[in-house]
Amino acid sequence: MSAPQEELQKTPLHALHLELGARMVPFAGYSMPVQYPCGLMAEHLHTRSAAGLFDVSHMGQLRLVGPDAAAAFETLVPVDVAGLGVDKQRYGLLLTEEGTVIDDLMFVNRGDLSAAGPPQGANTTSGGNDRHAVGELGDPELFVIVNGACKVGDIAHIEQHIGNRCRVIPMPERALLALQGPRAADALQRLVPGVDQLVFMSGGAFAWNSADLYITRSGYTGEDGFEISVPGGVAEALARALLAQPEVKPVGLGARNSLRLEAGLCLYGNDIDTTTTPVEAGLNWAIQKVRRTGGERAGGFPGAERVLGQLQGSEPLRRKRVGLVALERVPVREHTELQDEHGQRIGTVTSGLLGPSADKPLAMGYLPPEHAGLGSRVWALVRGKRVPMEVSAMPFVAHRYHRG
Repeated sequence: MSAPQEELQKTPLHALHLELGARMVPFAGYSMPVQYPCGLMAEHLHTRSAAGLFDVSHMGQLRLVGPDAAAAFETLVPVDVAGLGVDKQRYGLLLTEEGTVIDDLMFVNRGDLSAAGPPQGANTTSGGNDRHAVGELGDPELFVIVNGACKVGDIAHIEQHIGNRCRVIPMPERALLALQGPRAADALQRLVPGVDQLVFMSGGAFAWNSADLYITRSGYTGEDGFEISVPGGVAEALARALLAQPEVKPVGLGARNSLRLEAGLCLYGNDIDTTTTPVEAGLNWAIQKVRRTGGERAGGFPGAERVLGQLQGSEPLRRKRVGLVALERVPVREHTELQDEHGQRIGTVTSGLLGPSADKPLAMGYLPPEHAGLGSRVWALVRGKRVPMEVSAMPFVAHRYHRG
């Protein structure tokens, strides 16, 4: 007799998803909406033209609090943590000792607790304002968001390695909403005045109906937009208020995936994992000069010798992540074999679908450097048929971030 499956967790918006007619699927241990009745294509195109609301509450939220938090966190990631300005956000990577990717993440320098204080209008007795609940006044704080499927392992990894240098405080009581699209700022500004002053990769503390929010102008679609950390008990009311705005419609995981692929953004577990290094994945841009060879705080992160060697070219790359466009109208999915002109296997597709905005089959995958140049021709083996593909620049659809 088979063991019963572990019960899926539910986000604070679960009942709302069902009310809206979402098709729910298991994802990262949660019951999540993959699409709503209007379908993936319509949700994708609506996000590109107006504003889509995503429930991403399965993601892990945590705080790193203490005078040594930035320096400690910098020992785990190959990016500049110590030099990040207050309320500025950065993309980061947790690495193994071999320099491969445990997870990718986003983090914000929240400044120190005494400087920030509760946002104006917040009800400090509501139980939703955990900003001052743990930590001494004056302590610096980093706010970190990790992938849902990795969050338990990530938090344990961070606690194990730097828990003796700062307080590692998970935030399971908070939900996370993403509002994405060219009209996102119009819709959110009506509810949260002042949020339109944020620029790409910056954040701030705000309040809505006496609940504290922390909002960053960022996202996973290539569009302008926001990610909103909100107390779980308030999440459904905020989501309903956003969906009442004329620009906003609910969007599921299916369109989130097609949007991020068109934007050329990696999905952990598909395009990056513990077999890939940041340089193989083409994430060199995420490693600032200060952490590279010759920089003020060069190295000092797991796998630094290998990663810095690959950056300098002293350690050759065996493969590189590339963008691919099929030259026939045949979708090419993840795990599809890539071949050279002689039919020899040379790589694998890691993400692939028919791009709704690009209106052509798009993919990402890994190829040897000699096959990874722009315009190179390879063939995908789809159900026994060789489909020609061309190595293409990414993003496939231009980013439209609001940089001010």
